[in-house]
Amino acid sequence: MTIKRNATRAVQVGSVTIGDSNPIAVQSMTATHTRNVDATVAQVTALWEAGADVIRIAVDSGVDAEALAEIRRQTEANLSVDLQENYRLAELVAPHVDKIRYNPGHLYHSQRKLPWQDKVRFLADIAGQHDCAMRVGVNCGSVDPAKRERYSEDDSISPMLESALEHCDLLDSIGFLRYCVSLKDSDPAKVVEVNQRFASQRDDVPIHLGVTEAGLPPDGVIKTRIAFEQLVSRGIGDTIRVSLTVPNDRKPEEIAAGRGILADIAAGRVRSVVDFGGDTLNIIACPSCSRVENEAFIELAAQVKEMAQYANDHAITIAVMGCRVNGPGETDDADLGLWCGPKLVNLKRGPESLGAYPYDEILARLRSELDQLIETRTA
Repeated sequence: MTIKRNATRAVQVGSVTIGDSNPIAVQSMTATHTRNVDATVAQVTALWEAGADVIRIAVDSGVDAEALAEIRRQTEANLSVDLQENYRLAELVAPHVDKIRYNPGHLYHSQRKLPWQDKVRFLADIAGQHDCAMRVGVNCGSVDPAKRERYSEDDSISPMLESALEHCDLLDSIGFLRYCVSLKDSDPAKVVEVNQRFASQRDDVPIHLGVTEAGLPPDGVIKTRIAFEQLVSRGIGDTIRVSLTVPNDRKPEEIAAGRGILADIAAGRVRSVVDFGGDTLNIIACPSCSRVENEAFIELAAQVKEMAQYANDHAITIAVMGCRVNGPGETDDADLGLWCGPKLVNLKRGPESLGAYPYDEILARLRSELDQLIETRTA
């Protein structure tokens, strides 16, 4: 298949260049606790050897930042840092990475009275000083609250799009052009729509593609494939990540899945399908990463999938999130949601909290809610 790529500008990230018709880069993210230097270096090495072009590492504290400096000394991989909720950490980590990723919706967690524009200028200045690229990472579950208020509750795409375009305009206005953008959702159809709309307005900006919380394989690979086929085949996308909920030693599967999807698209082995699942059960789960506060989350996601098989014929979405950062917001749109803390799992029905339960009790409680939901819908 001959694909005419969008003529996005070139952005250097360490030893790779994204955009400008360069090969689509394949990325992943470490799932170890960043402060555990040995474990994180081992995972970076495994991902790098599996063919990852860029590897993202989350930093949530000064301790993580110190660890990142040591991780940098032990690897030649192209590293991206995920700033989480504290944008000021950029000062500490920029000397040790090739790219800085920030989420516009998370800029409000620190120095709330300071305008977001000042925070972005700070990030761009730090990135420029240390030869770093940046990614504006817009996520469906943590959109700028001021943007969300401007649209109806059933329109999750417009606030994401407005936020991304606004940040691009600001970065352009201050002369920082070494950036890319990502717009992610757990629904492949929404990923396709929001990225098509963005590319139609900013075809110069490199795009990182991903289906957030794609979940466990093989479902997570299928969901991601559907979105990538629709976008990459239309020339949209300069970097990709397949986000899978798998144990730490299986994280290289994300790289293999991503390269496999790209190879299939190039060979014309595609499915022209956007809608995933139809009127069937849909389980979404975030990829394991360093934010996960209890690794039992990964096993729980698999248990939820197995337990809920009896509901396959019902159009119900169950979300299983592994941390406090994405968990509260990104379960709101699911019929039933779990977000996992260190000792307790928070159960939700849409945006309504139903309480927190120990890991060994949550499955039974979830099943009870699932039964009630099915009964209500079939009554």
